[in-house]
Amino acid sequence: MDPTPDVLRQALSSAGDSPGYPQTHGTARLRQTVVSWFARRRGAPGIDPAAVLPTIGSKELVAWLPTLLGLGPGDLVVLPRAAYPTYDIGARLAGATPVPADGIVPPETAAGPVRLVWLNSPANPTGRVLGVAELSEVVAWARSVGAVVACDECYAELAWDVSEVPSILDPRVCGGSHEGLLAVYSLSKQSNLAGYRAAFVAGDPLLVDRLLQVRKHAGMIVPGPVQEAMCAALGDDRHVAVQRERYRARREVVRTALLGAGFRIDHSQAGLYLWATRGASCWDTVRNLAEQGILVAPGDFYGTHSSEYVRVALTATDERIAQLAVRLA
Repeated sequence: MDPTPDVLRQALSSAGDSPGYPQTHGTARLRQTVVSWFARRRGAPGIDPAAVLPTIGSKELVAWLPTLLGLGPGDLVVLPRAAYPTYDIGARLAGATPVPADGIVPPETAAGPVRLVWLNSPANPTGRVLGVAELSEVVAWARSVGAVVACDECYAELAWDVSEVPSILDPRVCGGSHEGLLAVYSLSKQSNLAGYRAAFVAGDPLLVDRLLQVRKHAGMIVPGPVQEAMCAALGDDRHVAVQRERYRARREVVRTALLGAGFRIDHSQAGLYLWATRGASCWDTVRNLAEQGILVAPGDFYGTHSSEYVRVALTATDERIAQLAVRLA
């Protein structure tokens, strides 16, 4: 990973004298900063500051959201067919049943009530972006069956081949109401803050309050200095633009090298990865690339529908990205 920007490290250091317990709900300043950021960067104005909640990274929320919402045996959690494994694990932790279905489950195939629908746009591992029409369709269907929709949007600032990455809280998607909706965001990608565990969830005030009431007693609290660093990160667009340019340049090198080596790249419109295939077993591709000193993730890690793909990350240093191009050539 690239270094954490100086402006964010300084914010953390300045808030280092933090002897008191931080607020589980986050400071008023942080929540208002998130609201302003959604309006400025995500096309989602009008979020209630009370409906914002900082989380200890986004992964813990993904893992524990079904449990925090009270799901259990017999409940269905819908998740993308090609997905980060924690969506599946979170359902299982709650005793619920994970259903890979890309948003909508036909009624005749549902083996129980759908209580939670996970979306991930831009997606990990595929880089696929869901447009306004696709998101709206899922929202309308989920509301008709009484399900919560949670959209993991942590790669939203890293769009490449699309003109926009709509948020689930965009009025064009939700009709101006955040009822039943949660947007999840992490600063690990846009701001190189993975080590800070800095993320947040926003949306339906009733749902956020329900999460808050449980998290207060479970000790799920973002440290005060980290909350200050989050304010700095969300208020400064310059460091985001610098980091985005780094990834854009690396992506171009990796993409050109993969295509030259006979790979096909699917989706990958946004995010930190290229979703690539040569039509062979993902494990054969992993082995072949490893023999050339190139490490990638097998598609099987992300679901049974991805057995011919590998995920190629753009997070290596510029030097190593250049070496990848030489080795593939």
